[in-house]
Amino acid sequence: MRSQHELTVRRSAMGTPWSITVYATDTLSARAAVDRAYERIDQVEDRLSDYRYDSEINRLFRSPPGAWYPVSGDLHTVLAYSVRLAERSGGAFDPTVGPLSRLWRKAFRSQEFPPWERIRAAAARVHYQSLEIGPDHEVRWAGDSIQLDLGGVAKGYGLDAAAEVLRAAGIHSYLIDGGGDLLLGEPPPERSAWRVATPLGVLDTSGVAIATSGATFRYLEWNGTRYSHLIDPRTGLGLTDPRTITVIAPTGMTADGLASAASVLGEAAYAQRFDGLPDIRVHWAVPPDQ
Repeated sequence: MRSQHELTVRRSAMGTPWSITVYATDTLSARAAVDRAYERIDQVEDRLSDYRYDSEINRLFRSPPGAWYPVSGDLHTVLAYSVRLAERSGGAFDPTVGPLSRLWRKAFRSQEFPPWERIRAAAARVHYQSLEIGPDHEVRWAGDSIQLDLGGVAKGYGLDAAAEVLRAAGIHSYLIDGGGDLLLGEPPPERSAWRVATPLGVLDTSGVAIATSGATFRYLEWNGTRYSHLIDPRTGLGLTDPRTITVIAPTGMTADGLASAASVLGEAAYAQRFDGLPDIRVHWAVPPDQ
């Protein structure tokens, strides 16, 4: 049996550092597969990023409401999952949170708390119920305007999309790290698991995704209160709970989405709405400096 070699390629994507580590017998073919995986991540970003003016979601939602519009398979899959997650979370996760996201991004740049009237106006436009997802890669929405922010699930979906490319190339031993969120394939040769550093400590695991979310990563401090970059769509405010949430799940999109929803819900409300999901582990932690 030919020996397998380790290959790691690092790049920037979705506004954060990524790395892809694979084990394969043919390093040239493996490098080509990793390059295709990064191309796939870029394609996902082109379709799902609200930071890019000409992305698919921004082009789509500059269109008039009411009509059915065809969308890519990527956008259809992510929107369908996002609406289901919004329903189950009672709006703690909401893909239409874009108006609030844009308002708070400006606040973070200026380091000033947004005016309350602008928070209320933006929150009034956040309403996932206005989205309707058709079965044949179509979407429509009601209302005058809608702005999406899929940041709570897009990176996880990018992990899944990249892994699909690797598996199609015959690579099954991989570790994909997207800004600290991980997707692990089969373990390296002659090992029983990947060993990875997480907010939970060092874990030996494989065949799972690991996503972490929390209010401690970026925040605006105003009048003695830290407001996170993570927004509660129901209140319009940045989160103030300092805990971090780490979710271990079968797919990147599931781990990413549940971590986002759990951050907003809090531990008790999350347990009420999501307890009993199969193959899901959720861990809550308070940072040492809190």
